[in-house]
Amino acid sequence: MTIPRTIAIDGPAASGKSTLGERLARRLGYLYFDTGVMYRAVTLKALQTGTDVYDEPGVTRLAEIIVIDVRQASVNDGRMYDVFLDGVDVTWEIRSAPVAANVSVVSTYAGVRKAMTEQQRRIGLQGNVVMVGRDIGTVVLPDADLKIYLDASAEERARRRFVEEQARGIPTSYEDILDNVRTRDKIDSSREVAPLRPAEDAIILNSDHLDADGVLEAAIRLVEAA
Repeated sequence: MTIPRTIAIDGPAASGKSTLGERLARRLGYLYFDTGVMYRAVTLKALQTGTDVYDEPGVTRLAEIIVIDVRQASVNDGRMYDVFLDGVDVTWEIRSAPVAANVSVVSTYAGVRKAMTEQQRRIGLQGNVVMVGRDIGTVVLPDADLKIYLDASAEERARRRFVEEQARGIPTSYEDILDNVRTRDKIDSSREVAPLRPAEDAIILNSDHLDADGVLEAAIRLVEAA
């Protein structure tokens, strides 16, 4: 049996894309590639060079000249992959609080998204990859062998995130999380550049009534059918 070598997983915020992508890649022995790390890497570079993250032309110039690589994890320290920025391992640096606080701004810039799309495609076309994002099947890998759009209602996604944050001891409310989820959905689906939507040939997998194991098994069946 020949299985898909390029698998695209898209979907709204908190739909479980990252969990599915990481577990599916592990099952197949593929590279798990969460494309959000690239925008974090650009943000880190801006902070390192003193570039104002609100300087769109300046940040875009950085994005156009840096080289980002995502590879199979080479260190057993809890990472799911290696992230290299201009040859330097920044896997954990891109998870810092300053990067997290500024990446949402950087990721909205059209020039940055264009530059990152080219780098994402370069990595994706190497094959044996499960790529996760919001525009993989529509923009980054329109010819992916298998496209999955993982969906869930805003209420269910908010409930899951609420349970996660309660378990971590983070004080929050379900209503606030639901408002944030709906706001993020509106932003993602209405942006001018690569709006969130299923690819025409994507298979929509609704996870409202599935746990993580159920979603994984459903995805495995799609891989086998493909």
